[in-house]
Amino acid sequence: MLSALERAHIEQVWDLIAGHEAPFGAELLLRLFTVYPSTKLYFKHLGAFPDEVQLLSHGQRMLQAVGVAVQHLDNLRAALSPLADLHAHVLRVDPANFPVRQPGPQGVRVKLRTGGSGRTRSGRAPFHPPLLPQLLIQCFQVVLAAHLQDEFTVEMQAAWDKFLTGVAIVMTEQYR
Repeated sequence: MLSALERAHIEQVWDLIAGHEAPFGAELLLRLFTVYPSTKLYFKHLGAFPDEVQLLSHGQRMLQAVGVAVQHLDNLRAALSPLADLHAHVLRVDPANFPVRQPGPQGVRVKLRTGGSGRTRSGRAPFHPPLLPQLLIQCFQVVLAAHLQDEFTVEMQAAWDKFLTGVAIVMTEQYR
């Protein structure tokens, strides 16, 4: 899982943004909807044109959940289980919105495509990365980099990528 140094990077970044969950979360959502307009489909409750109050409110809830995860790095599953249950069983979020592939022991494997068959050299259909979790992670990291600039080092970005992927996996386990 996370090394001691990765944990330190995650906590250090969180210390810099704690208390600013609403504006950071709103910016994350606005960036997501602007760069990837089709993702609005996954947030129907916000409507086609969410206003600032809706973005601030939902963005704050999203990043407060990230804050809970930061406080429970040793047991993300237990910390996020109520939220995962809420999305899966109460809100009935469509599981097709949240496909997540867990990396193997050697990390994520990339297969080379050959020819125009759409198949990999192994003969299997190529793996297509998850849509929404990856896009959320990417947009959040852009927001972090924009605000923290030089304080958000490559090592911190890598730690946050690993951490947020773990959060996404936990959030989608209820759908399996």
